[in-house]
Amino acid sequence: MDFTYDDEQVALRDAVRGLVRKAYGDFEERRRTTREDPGFSEKLWAQLAEMGLLGLPFSEDDGGVGAGPVEVGIVAHELGRVLAPEPYLASVVLAGGLVAATGTPEQRAELLGALSAGEVLLALAHQEPGSRWAPAASAVTAREEGGSWTLTGVKEPVAHGARADVLVVTAALPDGGTGAFVVAPDADGVTREGYPTYDGGRAARLSLSGTPATPLGEPGADVTDSIAAVLDTARVVAGHEALGAMEVALATTTEYLKNRKQFGVPLNTFQALNFRAADMYVSLELAQSVVHWATMVLATGDGDRSADAAARAGLQVSRAGRHIGQEAIQLHGGIAMTAEYSVGSYTAHLHVLEQLLGDGQHHLAALAGTVADHEVLDPLAAS
Repeated sequence: MDFTYDDEQVALRDAVRGLVRKAYGDFEERRRTTREDPGFSEKLWAQLAEMGLLGLPFSEDDGGVGAGPVEVGIVAHELGRVLAPEPYLASVVLAGGLVAATGTPEQRAELLGALSAGEVLLALAHQEPGSRWAPAASAVTAREEGGSWTLTGVKEPVAHGARADVLVVTAALPDGGTGAFVVAPDADGVTREGYPTYDGGRAARLSLSGTPATPLGEPGADVTDSIAAVLDTARVVAGHEALGAMEVALATTTEYLKNRKQFGVPLNTFQALNFRAADMYVSLELAQSVVHWATMVLATGDGDRSADAAARAGLQVSRAGRHIGQEAIQLHGGIAMTAEYSVGSYTAHLHVLEQLLGDGQHHLAALAGTVADHEVLDPLAAS
């Protein structure tokens, strides 16, 4: 398969790389930005909007650009290279993706148009304590009375939930299934408790108590399948972000081995350390191939194949991220454990991405559950 970018995609990559490198090329600037709320640069977020990047995956009718998953992956990759804390994955891919998949034309035009312009920050409140990345909701329940809907329950963690201007909340429906709703952050019964995550990001605990909500799309419709599709898309996009982070972690480590001396010679003089760095490179290449393949599968629009591809990509990225992150720290030694040095932060972010959308065991279990769907191959008969 050909994973080569065309001229327009290369231009997009270079433009995004130049913008985010100017903002976070100095790792200390990233540390300063994440120390204070909202945990990202409002200025850079506005610049991303000006470039059309916040509306990249949405149709032109909804105020977007109408690009595909390849272009969205390019943006995520460049954000991952500098650990940009901007909520692109949380707001554009997850929350925006669910609005695009389930909202009415009027809702899509209003919410996605404002998101694309950088006027509104959306946050998806779907994960629940103990839910283990399920596409269905259970901890938050929806109730309908006289045509009005209210929600009750707790969502956590909600990525960038404390800063969001609009909350997209999933809830268990009275007649079964999962519905999606739009909730105003200042609505009655809403409590948001924001906190920093250990990679410098932001999350929140969202408590709802009889909170008024507007159904996203058809009232009472079960959107579990749409949620699952959005989560699969986000897993592949998160894979691109992880690839960017792993690339830099590997490059930083190999440069350290070249320059750091021990016993009067550079560390890369020792063959065992070179072998370990080579193994990191192999892990990165394997993850890169699977993620790019999964992105091309997403572009076909085949839901069943996309779910399988997202699980395969998630598993490979999980394994590669753990391997590269841990080896980067080990090969650097004690300096990698300091907050001032970037390698530890890259490893922390790789772990957060994994926990946000499903770890390796989760994806492995999903793939194992489909083994019986395939035909049995007798290797001796085939030979």
